[in-house]
Amino acid sequence: MSPSKLSKIENGHLAPSVIDVERILTALDVPEVVKAQLTEAARVVATEATAWSIYRRTGLHKHQDEIRAIEAQTRLLRVFQPSCIPGLLQSPEYVRAVQQNSELTDDALEKMIGARMRRQEVLYDRRRQFHFLITESVLRWELIRPAMMAAQLDKLVTMSRMPNIVIDVVPQASPKAHLPTCSFVIFDTRLVIAEIPHAEITTSEPKDVDQYVKKFQAFENAADKGDAMRAMVESIRDEFLREQEID
Repeated sequence: MSPSKLSKIENGHLAPSVIDVERILTALDVPEVVKAQLTEAARVVATEATAWSIYRRTGLHKHQDEIRAIEAQTRLLRVFQPSCIPGLLQSPEYVRAVQQNSELTDDALEKMIGARMRRQEVLYDRRRQFHFLITESVLRWELIRPAMMAAQLDKLVTMSRMPNIVIDVVPQASPKAHLPTCSFVIFDTRLVIAEIPHAEITTSEPKDVDQYVKKFQAFENAADKGDAMRAMVESIRDEFLREQEID
């Protein structure tokens, strides 16, 4: 966090976001009783929406570092993604393609890619558990060239074999109880970040968090897991490889 931002928060000129509160309390290593009291106070404005244009203006790589700090304090991270490969699993080429219409300068884009790659280091911390839920349509959406898509899907298969990572895929044909309205990330059971086209929404309100947990569980019940998931991903990867040969 920049000194100027921290100064504004300390002097009451800027209301801290849920993410800000989380980072400050962690950095100060406050007692759990005090942490609970301050967290409850933050819940007065628990649901926040921040436009992506603001993050682009202040630096998307800085926001990646904010998320990275929260991930470092999370034991169980659950991600539902119906739009693209989850950020923690993206290849550099995929990150670049996701941001291609974001109006970033070349320098800002390179900083963003670097920050996203640094975030992925947390996946190798065996003390933490990761559960990714992806829809089949994400795997088939040809965001980058077929050969690169094949490499991206190979990465999913490889990461799914790590003992602290679960990757499930919701197939197109399975019956589903919910609509995939947006992507969201659940940090333990204390915080949710949801993404919509123009903004990022953050909430730590227990009832809201519980709603996202139930939605995640409903999609999990409809998903392919383990070897069945890997067989599906490898089949789609092979389709991309055949497409590459034709080109």
